[in-house]
Amino acid sequence: MSSLQYFDYSPFTRILSEKSHYSQAVRVGDRIECSGQGGWDPETGAIPTSLTSEIEQAFANVDACLRSAGGEGWRQVYKVNLYTTELSEEAFTAWAACMRKWAGEEHRPLLTGVAVAGLGVPGMRVEIEVVTHEPEGREAS
Repeated sequence: MSSLQYFDYSPFTRILSEKSHYSQAVRVGDRIECSGQGGWDPETGAIPTSLTSEIEQAFANVDACLRSAGGEGWRQVYKVNLYTTELSEEAFTAWAACMRKWAGEEHRPLLTGVAVAGLGVPGMRVEIEVVTHEPEGREAS
């Protein structure tokens, strides 16, 4: 297991790591995999009251998580698992807008969406896991 490198990217994710004994990202060869990223404020852990804002922040947190492990963000993501407690037109619209914004119009990763009863942080309505292909092997920050 010594070839695995683990990463956390913010004050709040370091608290989660200590409290629950896990990491936000891991480098495995030419991949980076991220634990589920919620729409929390990376400094305080506060969850936005707006579902759209929460989804937008979750996408930004995925990007920060990948970059902390030396990745280039969403352009390298090939698989997305999206978990939500709310299936609504607002949610679908926000997810699609964020996929276009963060992944780009031409890049279309695999996506699996799952409705769940609850998520890991109280009050959270969305959580996103991703896997990247990272052939350049950049050094983590």
